[in-house]
Amino acid sequence: MPILSRRNMLSLSGFGLGQLAVADLVGTQATAAKRIPVFDDLRVRESHFPPPAKAVIQLLQSGGPSQMDLFDPKPALTRLAGQPHPDGVEIHQPDNENKLLASPFRFRKYGECGMDVSDVLPHVSTIVDDLCFVRSMHTEHNNHPEGLSMLLTCNIFPGRPTMGSWISYALGTENQNLPAYVVLRDPNGYVGGGKSLWANAYLPALYQGVEFSTSGAPVHYLNPSRPAPRRAQRANLDFLQSLNAAYRQDHPGESELDTRIENFELAARMQLAAPGVLDLSKETQATRRLYGLDKPSAGVGGSRYGKRCLMARRLVESGVRFVQVTITPGEGWDHHSSLIPGMSRLSYETDQAATALVKDLKSRGLLDSTIVMWAGEFGRLPTSQNAKGRDHNRNAFTLWFAGGGFKPGLIYGETDEFGYRSIVNRVSVPDMMATVCHQMGLDHRQVQYPYDGRLETPADVSVTGAQVVRELVSGPVRAS
Repeated sequence: MPILSRRNMLSLSGFGLGQLAVADLVGTQATAAKRIPVFDDLRVRESHFPPPAKAVIQLLQSGGPSQMDLFDPKPALTRLAGQPHPDGVEIHQPDNENKLLASPFRFRKYGECGMDVSDVLPHVSTIVDDLCFVRSMHTEHNNHPEGLSMLLTCNIFPGRPTMGSWISYALGTENQNLPAYVVLRDPNGYVGGGKSLWANAYLPALYQGVEFSTSGAPVHYLNPSRPAPRRAQRANLDFLQSLNAAYRQDHPGESELDTRIENFELAARMQLAAPGVLDLSKETQATRRLYGLDKPSAGVGGSRYGKRCLMARRLVESGVRFVQVTITPGEGWDHHSSLIPGMSRLSYETDQAATALVKDLKSRGLLDSTIVMWAGEFGRLPTSQNAKGRDHNRNAFTLWFAGGGFKPGLIYGETDEFGYRSIVNRVSVPDMMATVCHQMGLDHRQVQYPYDGRLETPADVSVTGAQVVRELVSGPVRAS
């Protein structure tokens, strides 16, 4: 006899009353979905409760930074180097050896909090008392595309909005002359994942990340290829808007058209606002040195990354809601071999600039209201690959926050003796998403968008059961 599905069982039992109950529940959910307000503008919206923070800067460390070589020292790796991991590890690539690999870097404790930082990050070591470290992160997949998708959308499969899109959608932005969500990528190209790292998915296109450049024109395709008088541009835009308005009257409720109209108007305003916001010549020489803009950048992108971090500060200072900063294209933190040169290169590129960003925000009184988030998609294995490298590890990684009501000087969670698995105070990626939303004044369960017959939420709560991590934040927690 074939096994009955739950739906068939309900249909056949109780003279079909079970199916009527299911139909009623589905109908109730569909009705509720229709009542959910759908936004298609960037106007400031009320948060669910008073927010500790009003902006986010996401420092995306693509590739999978090695936790046991940066923030989570493991004496057992040194003591038992070369011996097999007693339980074996989850292998991602076939050339991985099940032999424990000691970190080639030295660790010291820094700050009043006593945080361990390796000599790879000499600058970050100076601000540990301003940072909130989460050593017990874990995720769902060992491959880069799926890992990045999970980190940014809470699902390993593409097709969901990123964190920046959700927050922009829920809150709008304080500066109507700039996008709510700005992406600062390296001018040499895209990191793995490309534009999917700032995708709006089913949210209106207005909430996708807008790329700004650190070389040449700061905003792509903003100005006409042939210069035209300002009045002529305005007349062309007004004429286009009149055509769109006529079409909208004949086709009400088309959100894509509304988004396109809003984008035209935003582009016109950006022509005046963006160049001034991104003009780094207004910064002092001391500030430029702080970010490492005086460093040679040949081959490593150090000064380019510093420029992006400085631009991020200027953008949130000007009212932008969410800024994503990516690293230089290439392997990133993905060091399957040659840990020492690979991590040294990434340190040269990112360490000084990330530290400068936190210091600069703090000195200007902006750190309390700005979340800085430093994170990659997963960590690395404690075993060796190609003798001197490490493979991917979804079971443990470290990230840090600064500002925005996250507890400074906190070291949260633990991994096992080899750094392979998070075992104490484990934090999932959806928990992280829920906590960031909370610090922006949002109950992640109440940030909803009706799509394909269900109410979608940032942390995909119906699937993940995400919870705000209370221990990471100062002040009361208003959402679970």
